[in-house]
Amino acid sequence: MTYPLLVLPFAGVTLAVVLSTLPRPRFGRRMASSAVAAAVLVALTAVFDNLMIAAGLFTYPEELISGVRIGLAPIEDFAYPVCAAFLVPAVLLLLGARTPAAHDGTRAGASS
Repeated sequence: MTYPLLVLPFAGVTLAVVLSTLPRPRFGRRMASSAVAAAVLVALTAVFDNLMIAAGLFTYPEELISGVRIGLAPIEDFAYPVCAAFLVPAVLLLLGARTPAAHDGTRAGASS
């Protein structure tokens, strides 16, 4: 299986889970925050993947990648951090992650 094909299930799951949060409040704000996180993760991936590939820590067989690269890193490497930036907040929202104060109905820092 090629690396671009490996990306498809991750991207599909990410899209489905993120779209399932569409009815929840502040969807646009969450997407903007995820986009900022994705940009940071892509920048970090570009720097560190290129350094690791240049150092010879690993390589990608040409026949298994799309051929599109950012520096030495194949474009497929960037799908995973982008998916993570959108998928993790969506999953946390769907699981009902709350702050400790939200569990007991009191404000954070308030004493009983």
